[in-house]
Amino acid sequence: MARYRVGLETRARILAATRDVLGEQGLENTTLKAITDRAGVGAGSFYNLFDSKEAAVLEVLREAIVAIDPDPAGMGRESLDDLVGAFVGFVTSPETASLARIHVQLASSALTDPKIADRMVRSHRARVERFAAAIVRDQGDVDEQDAQRHAEILLAALTGLALQWIWDPSFDYASHAAHLPRRPLAPVTRG
Repeated sequence: MARYRVGLETRARILAATRDVLGEQGLENTTLKAITDRAGVGAGSFYNLFDSKEAAVLEVLREAIVAIDPDPAGMGRESLDDLVGAFVGFVTSPETASLARIHVQLASSALTDPKIADRMVRSHRARVERFAAAIVRDQGDVDEQDAQRHAEILLAALTGLALQWIWDPSFDYASHAAHLPRRPLAPVTRG
């Protein structure tokens, strides 16, 4: 039991150190040595708990995203406005803004790293599903296929606006995000 507790404490110290180093130095300058030095652990202890530096970084990002989740229990009760607000909060909140920047950097590394690409794709698909389900809940007359399309469009717009805010911090990200259409503009008619 004591060994398990020590393992949990070590894991928590490593994740805290990863958050700190990422916030101070950014993704490109975050090294395994900087993380282990900050956490006060050796590389062996690190590798007992994480497969790689990237695994620790992804866990930090996952925790940040969960922390601002409007429906962490997964009950399917969040509205589209709740989800958009959580996305905006992740990007602009002082507590998570540096992690949002790192998320974008990590997403770009998915171009060359298939493991990161796989995680990013799974995360994106889950987010699209949640946005689409909220669209259907909020607007009962929208079919699932149109909701999926609109969810993709909304997420692409939110991500693009986030990039603009990262490049230019004076850009009013929240205001632009608030003006994104919540309803599919032109439902596709079938027949």
